[in-house]
Amino acid sequence: MKDKKISIFTVIGVAGSIVFIIALFMLIIGDWLDQNFNVIGIRIATLFVAFASFLSSMLFSLLILRHNQTVVKYNDDTNKRAELFREQQFASTNYSIIEFMDRMLIYQEPVRYIERMIQRKSMNFHMIKSDLHENEIFDNPKNYRFISLKIPFRVIEGKIVSSITFDKLRFERNGINYEFITPPSEHESRAFLLYNEQTKRNNIIINLIIDNDNVFYDPQQINEFTKIKIYTNVTSLLGVQVKGNIELYFTNPEQLEGDGTNTYRINSANFTLTEMPKIVRTK
Repeated sequence: MKDKKISIFTVIGVAGSIVFIIALFMLIIGDWLDQNFNVIGIRIATLFVAFASFLSSMLFSLLILRHNQTVVKYNDDTNKRAELFREQQFASTNYSIIEFMDRMLIYQEPVRYIERMIQRKSMNFHMIKSDLHENEIFDNPKNYRFISLKIPFRVIEGKIVSSITFDKLRFERNGINYEFITPPSEHESRAFLLYNEQTKRNNIIINLIIDNDNVFYDPQQINEFTKIKIYTNVTSLLGVQVKGNIELYFTNPEQLEGDGTNTYRINSANFTLTEMPKIVRTK
């Protein structure tokens, strides 16, 4: 804004100086003009009147321009504040907060889904261990193990859930952390939402990929964990997203299921809000 003021006064100063110099020059050569034209007084008077009129009209126009710019900026700020207030008001009443409950299952991912992922070269609904490379998984899938994580959830506050995505998963066992991240080809790790008609419960399913030598999961043994921390984003049906962390505390399984599934009884799920609800605009 200061630069605009300086430029406006610069224009006025330069234009006024040019007109003033011309008028002063004509005044200096007044005798010559009087000898040749004999109307120097009228011309000089007319020139000064034109000079004053020119400057006054220019100054008035520039002042109007500055006023209009100020009004436009004020209106823009007012509209942005009003829009921000409407968005905050909408987000504060249309978010969703979930709670994981009942039993968490860890089992081997079905072969048909693995084949589909490799065929399409798409990591949708998958997360990889933080030290793995995505291209190597597609090139040598036999060197890796594919696991599914299934957790029931319910909405404890807010609207119906539209989507759930994970930023990171962290499993803790005996002081050792096993972290899973979003593959580089995906901008988010979207969880598959499944409604069970028999139990009348909603479930999330996310698939995890580890190398065969990793001790994180052994399908032939009971895999005990101390704690699981989930960095999640929950988006409601009306497009309001809540970002938070969920810590799961559970009872480890005492035995394997017939198909090798590990079943963990969830004792508590602590949700920590990390960002206020905001409207998410889908592309």
